[in-house]
Amino acid sequence: MPISGGNAKRVLFGAINARTAARLFLARRRQRGEDFRAFLRLVRRHYRGWHVALVLDEDSSHTARASRGLAAALGIELLWLPKRSPHLNPMDHLWRHAKGVVCANRQHRAIDEEVERFTDFLRGLSAAEAFTKSGMWSQDFWLH
Repeated sequence: MPISGGNAKRVLFGAINARTAARLFLARRRQRGEDFRAFLRLVRRHYRGWHVALVLDEDSSHTARASRGLAAALGIELLWLPKRSPHLNPMDHLWRHAKGVVCANRQHRAIDEEVERFTDFLRGLSAAEAFTKSGMWSQDFWLH
């Protein structure tokens, strides 16, 4: 029996508001520059008139010239994490928590169902839970 090794995959872009803990998500099939730029547009539509700063790692979809240019055109400030520092990104803490609760040791019928349950779980967290799980309420949180 041939094995393709091509498991279904999705990329979930996400952001958490540092003041309100409101969360935005965009699921995509890939993590390319065009996918990240779609997320930038979503963030700007949601936060019209707000100063927006996104904390990011240096994934090539984030650092692409077109992505940086669009962020500048949309008035979104990009703040870069140091290399190999996912522990500084509040969203990485939320991802880890949700993966443990929703994805670990479970098989869903379809990848889109899993993505929906994953984002529903994260959206369902109260603001206090989101702040706690993301590490943003920690006394050691670096953005204080």
